[in-house]
Amino acid sequence: MNKTLALALAASTALTAPALAEMLDVEKDELTFGFIKLTDMAPLAVAYEKGYFEDEGLFVTLEAQANWKVLLDGVIGGQLDGAHMLAGQPLAATIGFGTEAHIITPFSMDLNGNGITVSNEIWALMKEHVEHDAEGKPVHPIPASALKPVVDAFADEGKPFNMGMVFPVSTHNYELRYWLAAGGIKPGYYSPEDVTGQIDAEVLLSVTPPPQMPATMEAGTIYGYCVGEPWNQQAVFKGIGVPVITDYELWKNNPEKVFGISAAFQEENPQTTIAVTKALIRAAMWLDENDNANRPEAVEILSRSEYVGADYDVIANSMTGTFEYEKGDKREVPDFNVFFRYNATYPYYSDAIWYLTQMRRWGQIAEAKPDSWYDEVAKSVYKPEIYLAAAESLIDDGLATADMFDFDTDGYKAPTPAEDIIDGIAYDGRTPNAYLDSLPIGLKGDQKVVGNEVQG
Repeated sequence: MNKTLALALAASTALTAPALAEMLDVEKDELTFGFIKLTDMAPLAVAYEKGYFEDEGLFVTLEAQANWKVLLDGVIGGQLDGAHMLAGQPLAATIGFGTEAHIITPFSMDLNGNGITVSNEIWALMKEHVEHDAEGKPVHPIPASALKPVVDAFADEGKPFNMGMVFPVSTHNYELRYWLAAGGIKPGYYSPEDVTGQIDAEVLLSVTPPPQMPATMEAGTIYGYCVGEPWNQQAVFKGIGVPVITDYELWKNNPEKVFGISAAFQEENPQTTIAVTKALIRAAMWLDENDNANRPEAVEILSRSEYVGADYDVIANSMTGTFEYEKGDKREVPDFNVFFRYNATYPYYSDAIWYLTQMRRWGQIAEAKPDSWYDEVAKSVYKPEIYLAAAESLIDDGLATADMFDFDTDGYKAPTPAEDIIDGIAYDGRTPNAYLDSLPIGLKGDQKVVGNEVQG
């Protein structure tokens, strides 16, 4: 069946409520959105395949992008009207780290969804430092303190310890750094003069595009990586590596990707932006409804070559509520991928501020900033007012109810309790500098990176 016919059938069998509701007067109805081949692009694929974009009068083309930089450049240059983005990208672009441009987000795409995988060689060395249960299975979560003796042994032999992440401002970079630092391993700093992020590093982190992670590790170029699915489970299926921790275990229900657009696009197309957000919210609802009952269908969609293009079984391994660590060690992780529940789609300021604190922690933000600066940047990039306008329109259409959305929030989540984070340190987005001061490794106060050392 060709894509046009499939879309027509999906639209004809969709709920009739949108057709009966008053459609938004969109300014632009032909749109092109970019994505990277990861399972968390699912809201875009579902909104397309289920006809939710068409219900809003939108005719959308989805285009896979080669890497995150190409994707961001496409949004900035206007070749793409919007994209599945790393949450750090709109923030970094807006404050001028890397490419400078005002990018905003009205929609958070998901919670959780990442893992940290090491090669078989490294896992064999780590295992003797990992606690095991009565059945001989590793006790999760596995802390990076189990990796530290391995890293130290490599250093004693004069061998660099290399790991991969997907982009300098990716969740994966910050999660890998967080895990390493929580285990007493220094992941290195950035400075305005040295943007490798490897200043004073015990583990050297470098960029590898997500689909290339398993092959790069198999070749021995890196010893492990942090990436989204399906590229951790791919290592298990290929028999080349072992995922040691998921980001759900690192920080329970942490924010992940966002849908990014330029501020200029939103200013020129305010009704279109609301319409797009409506379609994406509907897709997220569909992905999580009835205890993930639609996930097998979602996996089939994502396994197609135009989307993620990995085997059905590889994607299903995490997308349907389980996660496989070692071969045969499959465990229930029902919230590994969350798309709607727990207010996953709401663009919270506190989520934005966590990313900004990690940029400051590792030197991507070179100078100390007051708490008020973090609040101002978050509010310039994360746009809950657009999200709530879309939610209200869905309620008016009869497709959602008010209790599905967080209408009462001021944009800040309640603090994340210490027991939900790997290092036992609570996070409160309202007090970013106090949070930074509480982290044992990383810049705090007026400290800055000068040459190869931290001063202050």
